[in-house]
Amino acid sequence: MMMKMMMEGPVANSSHEGPSALSSAMSIDKLFPALLECFGIILCGYIAGRANIITSTQAKGLGNFVSKFALPALLFKNMVQLDFGNVIWPFLWSILIAKVSVFVVVCVLTLIVASPEGRYSKAGLFSIFATQSNDFALGYPIVEALYQSTFPEYLQYIYLVAPVSLMLLNPIGFAFCEIQKWKNQGNHQQSKLLIVGLVILQVLKNPIVFMVVIGIIAHFVLHQTIPAFMAEFVDGLANSFGGAALFYLGLSMVGQLRKLTKSTVVTLILLLTAKLLLMPLICKDMVDLLDNSNTSALNHSSLSNYAFIYGVFPTAPSVAIYAVYYNAELEVVTSGMVISTFLSAPIMYVSAWLLTIPWMDPQLLMNSLQNVSFNISIVSLVALVWTIGVMFLTKKCKRLPHLFTVNLFWAQFLTCIGMILWNFVVKEDNFVGQVLTFTLLCTSLYSSYVWPGLIALSLVLLKKYEDLKVSPGMLVITGWGFPTLVTAVLLISGQKMPDTIDPSIFYGKQQIICTSVVLALSILLGGGSLVCLSRGSWAQNEQSQDGGSAEDLLIEVEPENQNLFEGVTPPGDLNRACLICDCAPPQPMPDMIISTNMNNTPPVLTGQCENQCESTDCLLVQVEELQQVADRQVARHVLLCLLLTVSLLANLSSGLWLLFNKVPGRLYLELQFFCAVANYGQGFLSFALFGLDKHFIILPFKKRLYSLWCRKKQEEQSQTDLPEDIRMTCTQFTKYHKDQCFHDIVKKRRCGKRTMVDCFLGCELVEWLQQVGLAQDVGEAVLYGTRLQQGGVLQHIKQEYDFQDSRLYYRFHDIKH
Repeated sequence: MMMKMMMEGPVANSSHEGPSALSSAMSIDKLFPALLECFGIILCGYIAGRANIITSTQAKGLGNFVSKFALPALLFKNMVQLDFGNVIWPFLWSILIAKVSVFVVVCVLTLIVASPEGRYSKAGLFSIFATQSNDFALGYPIVEALYQSTFPEYLQYIYLVAPVSLMLLNPIGFAFCEIQKWKNQGNHQQSKLLIVGLVILQVLKNPIVFMVVIGIIAHFVLHQTIPAFMAEFVDGLANSFGGAALFYLGLSMVGQLRKLTKSTVVTLILLLTAKLLLMPLICKDMVDLLDNSNTSALNHSSLSNYAFIYGVFPTAPSVAIYAVYYNAELEVVTSGMVISTFLSAPIMYVSAWLLTIPWMDPQLLMNSLQNVSFNISIVSLVALVWTIGVMFLTKKCKRLPHLFTVNLFWAQFLTCIGMILWNFVVKEDNFVGQVLTFTLLCTSLYSSYVWPGLIALSLVLLKKYEDLKVSPGMLVITGWGFPTLVTAVLLISGQKMPDTIDPSIFYGKQQIICTSVVLALSILLGGGSLVCLSRGSWAQNEQSQDGGSAEDLLIEVEPENQNLFEGVTPPGDLNRACLICDCAPPQPMPDMIISTNMNNTPPVLTGQCENQCESTDCLLVQVEELQQVADRQVARHVLLCLLLTVSLLANLSSGLWLLFNKVPGRLYLELQFFCAVANYGQGFLSFALFGLDKHFIILPFKKRLYSLWCRKKQEEQSQTDLPEDIRMTCTQFTKYHKDQCFHDIVKKRRCGKRTMVDCFLGCELVEWLQQVGLAQDVGEAVLYGTRLQQGGVLQHIKQEYDFQDSRLYYRFHDIKH
């Protein structure tokens, strides 16, 4: 029934325009060529920058031409020629309200969540990122391809909407950035009035804003006509904008994704959600609410759909310029600009394709949606079986918060089982079988909605109290009991919809309301918990928890007390002092490195572990294993909860869309297919985050592969064949820095009952390399340590791990005399 309304409703409501009117409201024939043109030019610019045909310095010159000459001329021309008589003002107010709403939401959330250092600059730049679209370079060609032949007046809205960001919202963002600069100065020399003046001056100095104002004045003075003596000049500059702007966009993308780090992923996901999901939905809803005066149902529907497509336009490159100017959040803004540009293309194309379908059999659409859900459930089921197996084999399911994560995996597993069974039961006239299968599917699906919020809540409690303070059983009962209760209420009070195979609307409006309530509660719980979680430093607590108890196993011994251990060593074991560890022969070092190392390395003392520890009884190995077991994988859980909360937001939008729109329209199809993939494909996300366990899957696989293919080759290869950069790094370190490094970070730790080893933590060496200036940041320090390991200067105590910035134990390669 719902699917039939989607496909037939718009035509029925515009019968006076004819059944084919809807199909002619937008032309998709030119959309693909327009997308190919835009992204082809962007690709050319990217290749030119990547191949260094045009350097970054030269690209800045092109950027200045585009932003200070071509675009202002284009805006001036169109503002003069603008026909205000054909403007539907409710549409502009709708876009304005939508942009202001997203700006405020992003700004407030950033101020709440972000750390005090840089809070205001983040709020300003992130809000601009979420609201300023690439209207002219990328948006205008797409709108022209879609509406030039049907609604040509829609093109002028681009020039009316763009100044909303430039003249109203951006100055607010700039004000936050200026406040941050004022706070960073410390002495607060600048007054608040001066900050306001600087912001206003910066806005007025912007040639884009300046030419918009001049263009509006000239519109009334020149009566919508550019004088002949300057028309060719303005046209020449304006026409140069399109290709130059797209080419510059490609140039500006070079090397930006390299700046993306793990710490910026969560921020980037939230910003892309606000830009590509929240913005188009609010734009469309605002047009639906405010554009009530439109007498033509076809024009109203087209404006609503146009608002959705406008909301999907990616972020403008100028936001990256703002980030550079204020020296803040450059990694997030530049990476987000690249990703949003390429994510927006398929969304726009699919949206336009759905809007231009002249007619489609509703039954065929329902069958297609059912097939997509069924197929993705099968593949997701396999991924979940693997992931649950890994959780049980590694015994993580007995610890917190993994205990709750396993319950989420079981809910996802049962959801896939329910959908697979539903695919067969719904085709049969078996009411009891349908109700039982629906009960399983609905309960498990609601449970998968609830668990992300409960997991996020558990992370907050574990962070604050180092314990849940509530029984884990209570959360487990809530995670399964609440969905069961809601399903029971739905079965008792709901009424089955006839002729439907979609399980999301099997009980009609009552089911949509129940689903929306569950989703809203879970989003509030999960979102609030994630906000609380971000307002502290989990890393410090986690290090103290992981490191404290584990380090207690190791008694660090001062050199003067070392004879206590040496004296206990039996005389027959002096040459093999590790009584518990079995030590393998040391690997040879390059001759040149040995020669520089002979005079710098303290002699090996009896009673010290000298080589690779092969025994699991080694205390250092036990400490590392204890750290691995105690790892709560907070970052993975946060990312899981965040991504699932985004999918919950999409599901809530789908439900509210149906509740408040008598005719959902064809764009609802896109959202419904996305929700089907998000609901029944959660297993892919779970597998990606928890199915490939580092210590249980990846490292053993790498070790086995290494032993099969590389061990023999490495034994045969002479160490003198090392690359020159590794040899130079190792030689420099052993000759000039190793002695000091040994003194600063190496400590004696127990590795057995009567034995010790000189070792250090990987994170300690990373910090030391930055302190002495051998590395500028963590990345360079890890690379430096990796070279030392490859050159044989240092090694992991079990030679099992590469060099990492973590609490793994390493030792310098000692040379016997």
